[in-house]
Order: sequence, then structure tokens, then C-alpha cells
Amino acid sequence: MGLDGMVILILWAILLGVKVFALIDCLRRPADYFPYIGRQTKLLWVALTTVSLLAGLAPNLTMSIFGIAGTIISLIYLLDIRPKMIEITGRKF
Repeated sequence: MGLDGMVILILWAILLGVKVFALIDCLRRPADYFPYIGRQTKLLWVALTTVSLLAGLAPNLTMSIFGIAGTIISLIYLLDIRPKMIEITGRKF
């Protein structure tokens, strides 16, 4: 395995961890608060983060359009939805 392959593998592992964390966090949040913060429904976010995770399971898809889109979806959840949930519920997990 060359340096390029090693970098892709490390990047894949990090991004997979981000996607797993986003999905688990989304599953743990109360469904009632999603519409309250004006960000669709819990069902939609669970579906999006699940698809994001599934698209990220294969290391060779990390830099594909599917891998990048999945990463963006997870980051939107983690950087936009999650902080608002923490603000409303007062709990990080």
C-alpha cells in the first residue's frame, strides 16, 4: 500500500467515525424537538445520516460524489442541528 492508499484509508476511517457519531446522536435525540428548531423531522435526519453512513462504508467511495455528499450531510447535522438540540434540551448526549 502506497502513501496515497494510506492517506485515503486514514481519511476514510475518520470520516466513517464522523458519520457513525452523527447517526447515533440523531437516533438519541427526541423527535419532538426537530420541527421546533425548524429543521425537518427526525425521520428525515435519521434517513439522511443512515444513507450517509452506508455510502461511507466502502473506502474506495470516500472521495467519490457519494462519499463527499454523505460527509456533508453528516457535518450539516453535527454543526447545525446538534448544537440547536443541545441548546434546547440542555444535554449533549
